[in-house]
Amino acid sequence: MRTQVAIIGGGPSGLLLSQLLNRAGISTVVLERKSRDYVLARIRAGVLETGLVNLLREAGAGARMDREGHLHDGCHLAQNGRMFRVDFKEACGKQVMVYGQTEVTRDLYDAQDAIGATVIHDAEDVALHDLTGSPYVTWTDATGTHRLDCDFVAGCDGFHGVSRQAIPDTVRTEFEKVYPFGWLGILSRTPPVEDELIYAAHDRGFALASMRNPQLSRYYIQVPLTDKVEDWSDEAFWTEFRARMPEDVAARLVTGPSIEKSIAPLRSFVSEPMRWGKLFLCGDAAHIVPPTGAKGLNLAASDVHYLYEGLTAHYRGDDRGIDAYSQRALARIWQAMRFSWSLTTMMHRFPGATDYERRMQDADLALLERSATARALLAENYTGLPY
Repeated sequence: MRTQVAIIGGGPSGLLLSQLLNRAGISTVVLERKSRDYVLARIRAGVLETGLVNLLREAGAGARMDREGHLHDGCHLAQNGRMFRVDFKEACGKQVMVYGQTEVTRDLYDAQDAIGATVIHDAEDVALHDLTGSPYVTWTDATGTHRLDCDFVAGCDGFHGVSRQAIPDTVRTEFEKVYPFGWLGILSRTPPVEDELIYAAHDRGFALASMRNPQLSRYYIQVPLTDKVEDWSDEAFWTEFRARMPEDVAARLVTGPSIEKSIAPLRSFVSEPMRWGKLFLCGDAAHIVPPTGAKGLNLAASDVHYLYEGLTAHYRGDDRGIDAYSQRALARIWQAMRFSWSLTTMMHRFPGATDYERRMQDADLALLERSATARALLAENYTGLPY
Protein backbone atom coordinates (compact mmCIF):
# COMPACT_ATOMS: atom_id res chain seq x y z
CA MET A 1 0.00 0.00 0.00
CA ARG A 2 1.21 3.53 -0.74
CA THR A 3 -0.01 7.02 0.12
CA GLN A 4 1.42 10.52 0.19
CA VAL A 5 0.90 11.22 3.93
CA ALA A 6 0.61 8.48 6.56
CA ILE A 7 -1.24 9.82 9.61
CA ILE A 8 -0.70 8.01 12.90
CA GLY A 9 -3.70 8.53 15.17
CA GLY A 10 -7.40 8.81 14.42
CA GLY A 11 -8.33 11.46 16.96
CA PRO A 12 -9.53 14.93 15.95
CA SER A 13 -6.11 16.24 14.85
CA GLY A 14 -5.38 13.23 12.62
CA LEU A 15 -8.86 13.23 11.10
CA LEU A 16 -8.84 17.01 10.54
CA LEU A 17 -5.44 16.85 8.82
CA SER A 18 -6.62 13.96 6.66
CA GLN A 19 -9.81 15.79 5.71
CA LEU A 20 -8.02 19.00 4.73
CA LEU A 21 -5.30 17.20 2.76
CA ASN A 22 -7.73 14.97 0.87
CA ARG A 23 -9.83 17.97 -0.11
CA ALA A 24 -6.62 19.53 -1.46
CA GLY A 25 -5.95 16.41 -3.57
CA ILE A 26 -3.27 14.90 -1.29
CA SER A 27 -3.82 11.23 -0.40
CA THR A 28 -3.68 10.01 3.20
CA VAL A 29 -4.10 6.86 5.24
CA VAL A 30 -5.02 7.21 8.92
CA LEU A 31 -3.91 4.44 11.31
CA GLU A 32 -5.71 4.30 14.65
CA ARG A 33 -4.86 1.83 17.41
CA LYS A 34 -8.37 1.73 18.89
CA SER A 35 -11.78 1.04 17.41
CA ARG A 36 -13.99 3.81 16.07
CA ASP A 37 -16.47 3.27 18.91
CA TYR A 38 -13.67 3.64 21.46
CA VAL A 39 -12.47 6.91 19.92
CA LEU A 40 -16.01 8.31 19.91
CA ALA A 41 -16.54 7.34 23.56
CA ARG A 42 -13.70 9.54 24.83
CA ILE A 43 -14.96 12.55 26.81
CA ARG A 44 -12.89 15.68 26.24
CA ALA A 45 -13.19 19.45 26.46
CA GLY A 46 -15.36 21.46 24.14
CA VAL A 47 -14.31 25.13 23.94
CA LEU A 48 -13.23 25.89 20.37
CA GLU A 49 -11.16 28.90 19.35
CA THR A 50 -12.04 30.94 16.28
CA GLY A 51 -9.19 29.34 14.33
CA LEU A 52 -10.45 25.79 14.91
CA VAL A 53 -14.02 26.79 14.08
CA ASN A 54 -12.85 28.20 10.75
CA LEU A 55 -10.69 25.14 10.02
CA LEU A 56 -13.66 22.82 10.56
CA ARG A 57 -15.70 24.89 8.14
CA GLU A 58 -12.87 24.84 5.60
CA ALA A 59 -12.68 21.06 5.99
CA GLY A 60 -16.39 20.68 5.21
CA ALA A 61 -17.04 19.44 8.76
CA GLY A 62 -18.57 22.48 10.42
CA ALA A 63 -22.26 22.38 9.47
CA ARG A 64 -23.55 20.58 12.59
CA MET A 65 -21.24 22.66 14.80
CA ASP A 66 -22.79 25.83 13.35
CA ARG A 67 -26.30 24.46 13.97
CA GLU A 68 -25.84 22.97 17.42
CA GLY A 69 -22.80 24.70 18.92
CA HIS A 70 -23.12 27.65 21.27
CA LEU A 71 -21.20 30.88 20.72
CA HIS A 72 -19.99 32.41 23.97
CA ASP A 73 -19.16 36.09 24.21
CA GLY A 74 -17.39 35.83 27.58
CA CYS A 75 -16.76 33.89 30.77
CA HIS A 76 -17.03 34.49 34.52
CA LEU A 77 -14.25 34.55 37.10
CA ALA A 78 -15.02 34.08 40.79
CA GLN A 79 -12.92 34.48 43.90
CA ASN A 80 -14.19 33.24 47.27
CA GLY A 81 -17.78 34.09 46.36
CA ARG A 82 -17.24 37.31 44.39
CA MET A 83 -17.81 37.02 40.62
CA PHE A 84 -17.22 39.23 37.59
CA ARG A 85 -17.47 38.74 33.83
CA VAL A 86 -14.87 39.04 31.07
CA ASP A 87 -16.61 40.13 27.86
CA PHE A 88 -14.60 38.66 24.96
CA LYS A 89 -16.42 40.60 22.25
CA GLU A 90 -15.93 43.89 24.06
CA ALA A 91 -12.31 43.11 24.96
CA CYS A 92 -11.01 41.72 21.64
CA GLY A 93 -13.93 41.39 19.23
CA LYS A 94 -13.99 37.57 19.18
CA GLN A 95 -15.98 34.66 20.61
CA VAL A 96 -15.51 30.98 21.38
CA MET A 97 -17.69 28.06 20.31
CA VAL A 98 -18.83 25.56 22.94
CA TYR A 99 -19.12 22.23 21.13
CA GLY A 100 -17.90 18.92 22.53
CA GLN A 101 -14.70 17.35 21.22
CA THR A 102 -16.56 14.06 20.84
CA GLU A 103 -18.96 15.81 18.47
CA VAL A 104 -16.05 17.34 16.55
CA THR A 105 -14.58 13.85 16.12
CA ARG A 106 -17.93 12.42 15.03
CA ASP A 107 -18.34 15.17 12.42
CA LEU A 108 -14.83 14.55 11.11
CA TYR A 109 -15.50 10.81 10.81
CA ASP A 110 -18.67 11.57 8.85
CA ALA A 111 -16.75 13.97 6.60
CA GLN A 112 -14.03 11.36 6.01
CA ASP A 113 -16.68 8.77 5.12
CA ALA A 114 -18.31 11.19 2.70
CA ILE A 115 -15.10 11.65 0.68
CA GLY A 116 -14.04 7.99 0.90
CA ALA A 117 -10.91 8.63 2.96
CA THR A 118 -9.00 5.62 4.32
CA VAL A 119 -9.10 5.23 8.12
CA ILE A 120 -7.78 1.92 9.47
CA HIS A 121 -8.77 1.01 13.04
CA ASP A 122 -7.40 -1.60 15.46
CA ALA A 123 -3.90 -1.08 14.05
CA GLU A 124 -1.57 -2.64 16.64
CA ASP A 125 2.24 -2.58 16.91
CA VAL A 126 2.58 0.51 14.70
CA ALA A 127 6.24 1.18 13.84
CA LEU A 128 7.85 3.98 11.82
CA HIS A 129 10.80 3.22 9.54
CA ASP A 130 13.45 5.10 7.53
CA LEU A 131 12.16 8.52 8.51
CA THR A 132 15.16 10.33 7.07
CA GLY A 133 15.01 8.43 3.78
CA SER A 134 12.07 6.66 2.16
CA PRO A 135 9.62 6.37 5.05
CA TYR A 136 7.18 3.55 5.61
CA VAL A 137 4.92 2.39 8.41
CA THR A 138 4.16 -1.16 9.55
CA TRP A 139 1.36 -2.45 11.76
CA THR A 140 -0.47 -5.63 12.62
CA ASP A 141 -4.12 -6.56 12.90
CA ALA A 142 -6.18 -9.74 12.95
CA THR A 143 -5.19 -10.51 9.34
CA GLY A 144 -1.42 -10.16 9.78
CA THR A 145 1.35 -7.59 9.25
CA HIS A 146 0.97 -4.69 6.81
CA ARG A 147 3.23 -2.05 5.27
CA LEU A 148 2.40 1.48 4.10
CA ASP A 149 4.94 3.42 2.02
CA CYS A 150 4.60 7.20 2.04
CA ASP A 151 6.26 10.56 1.41
CA PHE A 152 5.69 11.87 4.95
CA VAL A 153 4.46 10.69 8.35
CA ALA A 154 2.26 12.90 10.57
CA GLY A 155 2.40 11.78 14.19
CA CYS A 156 -1.02 12.62 15.65
CA ASP A 157 -1.04 9.72 18.11
CA GLY A 158 -0.97 11.55 21.42
CA PHE A 159 1.36 11.69 24.39
CA HIS A 160 1.70 7.89 24.70
CA GLY A 161 2.02 7.20 20.97
CA VAL A 162 5.00 5.91 19.03
CA SER A 163 5.68 9.00 16.92
CA ARG A 164 7.54 11.19 19.39
CA GLN A 165 9.64 8.26 20.55
CA ALA A 166 10.78 7.75 16.94
CA ILE A 167 12.80 10.97 17.21
CA PRO A 168 16.23 10.07 18.67
CA ASP A 169 16.97 11.17 22.23
CA THR A 170 20.01 13.02 20.92
CA VAL A 171 17.72 15.22 18.83
CA ARG A 172 14.69 15.57 21.11
CA THR A 173 14.44 17.99 24.04
CA GLU A 174 11.49 17.75 26.42
CA PHE A 175 10.18 20.38 28.85
CA GLU A 176 7.72 19.43 31.58
CA LYS A 177 5.95 20.83 34.61
CA VAL A 178 3.76 18.50 36.69
CA TYR A 179 1.19 20.22 38.91
CA PRO A 180 0.54 18.86 42.43
CA PHE A 181 -3.20 18.34 41.88
CA GLY A 182 -5.76 17.06 39.41
CA TRP A 183 -9.28 17.79 38.26
CA LEU A 184 -12.18 15.60 39.29
CA GLY A 185 -14.80 16.03 36.58
CA ILE A 186 -18.35 14.79 36.20
CA LEU A 187 -20.80 14.84 33.33
CA SER A 188 -24.49 15.07 34.25
CA ARG A 189 -27.75 15.34 32.32
CA THR A 190 -28.66 18.61 33.99
CA PRO A 191 -29.04 22.18 32.68
CA PRO A 192 -25.85 24.25 33.10
CA VAL A 193 -25.87 26.53 36.11
CA GLU A 194 -24.80 29.50 33.95
CA ASP A 195 -24.95 30.37 30.25
CA GLU A 196 -21.15 30.86 30.17
CA LEU A 197 -18.24 29.13 31.89
CA ILE A 198 -17.42 29.99 35.51
CA TYR A 199 -13.81 29.70 36.68
CA ALA A 200 -13.80 29.83 40.48
CA ALA A 201 -10.79 30.36 42.76
CA HIS A 202 -11.56 29.42 46.34
CA ASP A 203 -9.63 28.70 49.52
CA ARG A 204 -10.98 25.12 49.27
CA GLY A 205 -9.57 24.81 45.74
CA PHE A 206 -10.45 25.58 42.14
CA ALA A 207 -13.80 24.74 40.51
CA LEU A 208 -15.14 25.08 36.96
CA ALA A 209 -18.73 25.14 35.72
CA SER A 210 -18.88 24.18 32.05
CA MET A 211 -21.35 22.57 29.68
CA ARG A 212 -21.81 20.50 26.53
CA ASN A 213 -25.33 21.60 25.60
CA PRO A 214 -28.45 23.05 27.29
CA GLN A 215 -29.16 19.72 29.02
CA LEU A 216 -25.64 18.37 29.57
CA SER A 217 -23.28 19.91 32.14
CA ARG A 218 -19.60 19.34 32.81
CA TYR A 219 -18.28 20.34 36.24
CA TYR A 220 -14.83 20.08 37.83
CA ILE A 221 -13.15 20.53 41.19
CA GLN A 222 -9.46 20.57 42.09
CA VAL A 223 -8.44 17.48 44.09
CA PRO A 224 -5.14 16.07 45.44
CA LEU A 225 -3.29 13.67 43.17
CA THR A 226 -3.74 10.98 45.80
CA ASP A 227 -7.54 11.01 45.39
CA LYS A 228 -9.30 8.31 43.39
CA VAL A 229 -12.65 8.45 41.64
CA GLU A 230 -13.95 5.84 44.09
CA ASP A 231 -13.31 8.30 46.93
CA TRP A 232 -15.97 10.66 45.59
CA SER A 233 -19.68 9.87 45.63
CA ASP A 234 -21.93 12.08 43.53
CA GLU A 235 -23.31 13.64 46.72
CA ALA A 236 -19.82 14.46 47.99
CA PHE A 237 -18.91 16.05 44.66
CA TRP A 238 -22.00 18.26 44.56
CA THR A 239 -21.47 19.36 48.17
CA GLU A 240 -17.88 20.37 47.49
CA PHE A 241 -18.70 22.02 44.16
CA ARG A 242 -21.41 24.15 45.77
CA ALA A 243 -19.02 25.23 48.52
CA ARG A 244 -16.57 26.63 45.94
CA MET A 245 -19.16 28.52 43.87
CA PRO A 246 -20.64 31.94 44.73
CA GLU A 247 -23.77 31.58 46.88
CA ASP A 248 -26.21 32.70 44.19
CA VAL A 249 -24.70 30.19 41.73
CA ALA A 250 -24.80 27.37 44.28
CA ALA A 251 -28.45 28.18 45.07
CA ARG A 252 -29.61 27.61 41.48
CA LEU A 253 -27.41 24.58 40.74
CA VAL A 254 -29.39 21.59 39.45
CA THR A 255 -27.77 18.30 40.44
CA GLY A 256 -28.23 14.78 39.16
CA PRO A 257 -26.51 11.41 38.79
CA SER A 258 -23.13 11.49 37.07
CA ILE A 259 -22.97 9.72 33.72
CA GLU A 260 -19.16 9.98 33.62
CA LYS A 261 -16.65 10.69 36.36
CA SER A 262 -12.87 10.86 36.09
CA ILE A 263 -9.75 12.49 37.52
CA ALA A 264 -7.25 14.13 35.19
CA PRO A 265 -3.77 15.07 36.44
CA LEU A 266 -2.48 18.46 35.27
CA ARG A 267 0.80 18.86 33.44
CA SER A 268 2.54 21.11 30.93
CA PHE A 269 4.75 19.37 28.39
CA VAL A 270 6.54 20.36 25.18
CA SER A 271 8.82 18.29 22.95
CA GLU A 272 11.15 20.01 20.49
CA PRO A 273 11.64 19.85 17.54
CA MET A 274 8.31 18.88 15.97
CA ARG A 275 9.94 17.72 12.74
CA TRP A 276 12.62 15.11 12.18
CA GLY A 277 13.33 13.99 8.65
CA LYS A 278 10.00 13.09 7.06
CA LEU A 279 8.19 12.92 10.41
CA PHE A 280 6.05 15.76 11.77
CA LEU A 281 4.55 15.75 15.28
CA CYS A 282 1.10 17.20 15.71
CA GLY A 283 -1.09 17.78 18.78
CA ASP A 284 -0.62 15.87 22.04
CA ALA A 285 2.28 13.91 20.53
CA ALA A 286 4.29 17.11 20.95
CA HIS A 287 2.62 19.05 23.74
CA ILE A 288 0.24 18.82 26.70
CA VAL A 289 -1.37 21.78 28.49
CA PRO A 290 -3.44 21.95 31.66
CA PRO A 291 -7.15 22.08 30.80
CA THR A 292 -7.54 25.42 32.59
CA GLY A 293 -7.36 27.52 29.42
CA ALA A 294 -9.01 24.99 27.05
CA LYS A 295 -5.97 24.92 24.78
CA GLY A 296 -5.32 21.20 24.15
CA LEU A 297 -7.57 20.60 21.14
CA ASN A 298 -7.07 24.16 19.92
CA LEU A 299 -3.28 23.82 19.88
CA ALA A 300 -3.60 20.57 17.95
CA ALA A 301 -5.70 22.49 15.42
CA SER A 302 -3.07 25.17 14.96
CA ASP A 303 -0.46 22.46 14.37
CA VAL A 304 -2.78 20.99 11.74
CA HIS A 305 -3.12 24.41 10.13
CA TYR A 306 0.66 24.91 9.82
CA LEU A 307 1.27 21.34 8.64
CA TYR A 308 -1.58 21.45 6.12
CA GLU A 309 -0.24 24.74 4.73
CA GLY A 310 3.30 23.35 4.52
CA LEU A 311 2.35 20.06 2.87
CA THR A 312 0.07 21.62 0.26
CA ALA A 313 2.82 24.10 -0.60
CA HIS A 314 5.35 21.22 -0.82
CA TYR A 315 3.27 19.43 -3.45
CA ARG A 316 3.25 22.67 -5.43
CA GLY A 317 7.06 22.79 -5.28
CA ASP A 318 7.61 25.08 -2.27
CA ASP A 319 9.28 23.53 0.83
CA ARG A 320 9.44 26.67 2.95
CA GLY A 321 6.31 25.71 4.88
CA ILE A 322 7.45 22.25 5.93
CA ASP A 323 10.96 23.55 6.66
CA ALA A 324 9.50 26.19 9.01
CA TYR A 325 6.75 23.97 10.45
CA SER A 326 8.39 23.23 13.81
CA GLN A 327 9.43 26.85 14.41
CA ARG A 328 6.01 28.27 13.47
CA ALA A 329 4.05 25.73 15.51
CA LEU A 330 6.26 26.05 18.59
CA ALA A 331 6.05 29.85 18.62
CA ARG A 332 2.28 29.63 19.09
CA ILE A 333 2.52 26.63 21.43
CA TRP A 334 4.76 28.44 23.89
CA GLN A 335 2.39 31.41 23.99
CA ALA A 336 -0.47 29.04 24.82
CA MET A 337 1.75 27.33 27.41
CA ARG A 338 2.34 30.71 29.07
CA PHE A 339 -1.39 31.46 29.11
CA SER A 340 -2.38 28.05 30.53
CA TRP A 341 0.37 28.23 33.14
CA SER A 342 -0.63 31.75 34.23
CA LEU A 343 -4.34 30.93 34.46
CA THR A 344 -3.63 27.69 36.31
CA THR A 345 -1.30 29.49 38.73
CA MET A 346 -3.82 32.26 39.38
CA MET A 347 -6.89 30.07 39.97
CA HIS A 348 -5.65 27.02 41.91
CA ARG A 349 -4.60 26.52 45.51
CA PHE A 350 -1.10 25.04 45.67
CA PRO A 351 -0.02 22.87 48.61
CA GLY A 352 2.43 24.78 50.78
CA ALA A 353 1.74 28.15 49.15
CA THR A 354 2.89 31.12 51.20
CA ASP A 355 0.68 34.03 52.25
CA TYR A 356 2.60 36.16 49.74
CA GLU A 357 1.77 33.78 46.88
CA ARG A 358 -1.91 33.77 47.88
CA ARG A 359 -1.93 37.58 47.85
CA MET A 360 -0.39 37.57 44.36
CA GLN A 361 -3.25 35.36 43.16
CA ASP A 362 -5.72 37.81 44.69
CA ALA A 363 -3.93 40.73 43.06
CA ASP A 364 -4.03 39.09 39.63
CA LEU A 365 -7.78 38.58 39.86
CA ALA A 366 -8.32 42.11 41.16
CA LEU A 367 -6.34 43.46 38.21
CA LEU A 368 -8.56 41.55 35.77
CA GLU A 369 -11.69 42.92 37.43
CA ARG A 370 -10.62 46.58 37.25
CA SER A 371 -8.40 46.73 34.15
CA ALA A 372 -9.80 46.64 30.61
CA THR A 373 -6.25 46.10 29.35
CA ALA A 374 -5.82 42.99 31.50
CA ARG A 375 -9.19 41.63 30.35
CA ALA A 376 -8.25 42.27 26.72
CA LEU A 377 -5.06 40.24 27.15
CA LEU A 378 -6.96 37.35 28.73
CA ALA A 379 -9.69 37.50 26.06
CA GLU A 380 -7.18 37.58 23.20
CA ASN A 381 -5.45 34.46 24.52
CA TYR A 382 -8.64 32.64 25.52
CA THR A 383 -10.36 33.11 22.16
CA GLY A 384 -7.13 32.19 20.38
CA LEU A 385 -4.08 33.98 19.07
CA PRO A 386 -4.08 34.34 15.28
CA TYR A 387 -2.36 31.70 13.17
